[in-house]
Amino acid sequence: MAYAEPEFLPWDGRRVPITFVAGYLGAGKTTAINEVLAEADRPIAVIVNDVGSINIDAALIRKRSGDTIELTDGCVCCSSIDGFGAAFDQVRSRVEPPEHVVVELSGVAEPANVVPWGSSAGFLLDGVVVVAAADQVVDNSMPEWIRVHLDRQVTEADLLVLTKTDLAEPTVTAAARARLAVLAPGVPLVSTAEHGPGALGRFLALGGHRAGDAAKVPGPTLFDLHETNTVPVDGPLDRAGIDSLLDSLPQHIGGHIARVKGVIETSKGLVLVQVVGNRREVTTLLPHEHQHPTDLVVISIP
Repeated sequence: MAYAEPEFLPWDGRRVPITFVAGYLGAGKTTAINEVLAEADRPIAVIVNDVGSINIDAALIRKRSGDTIELTDGCVCCSSIDGFGAAFDQVRSRVEPPEHVVVELSGVAEPANVVPWGSSAGFLLDGVVVVAAADQVVDNSMPEWIRVHLDRQVTEADLLVLTKTDLAEPTVTAAARARLAVLAPGVPLVSTAEHGPGALGRFLALGGHRAGDAAKVPGPTLFDLHETNTVPVDGPLDRAGIDSLLDSLPQHIGGHIARVKGVIETSKGLVLVQVVGNRREVTTLLPHEHQHPTDLVVISIP
């Protein structure tokens, strides 16, 4: 049966940000999801291939029902085994929306095929995180079809998380970094070994389309070693003006731009501007999301 969008938008039209977590088998996606749950300070909905594969601390589980696990901190895990439509409907059926949705994709999933779900009813795409194991990135013994698939995943990333560097020789890690830079030029890359075991979880805490403050960026976490600047916006601007401003940011700020967020006034109303990696989005704010225009918050890598 074909999936049909719900007739009415959930949560009075509020849109919840979604982060897709992709990566080949054994890259460390499940570990990353556990880190998200362990560090959660607000309700997060996690859609995974099989909730049984997530080894959740029993003390955190409040209730388990079928393919859904509810945690004491308000987070919920549900299985996508019956397809994204059913899993997303489970999230939409909640009276109160989560603050964020994290979707763990299977090791053989193509991110490009699922990204459209990030714009389905009630949701707003926040980005694609690809987890890559250092040894896998440069493993030339893999069958060609697997190599092509892994490379294709990497090219879809808004953020790359390099794992297993503690188990790899320095030359392997260096080669993996070089290959990722070729496959996904300009895409920010973090290493769990360099930024700590909770690097991915802290990055996800950056995302959020929060009611009443759509452009809010929480305080520094993963980006403690990065630079955060604000850029004034002289509005109103049309789309061409917004693009021109975004294009000029590297000259104003310096370094590589990793993330941009802000609310800009246009002749047709307010828009939320977001840049994550190579992905640029300009989204019209709904009436209940309206707020005053803001400066652009720019996070860059020196």
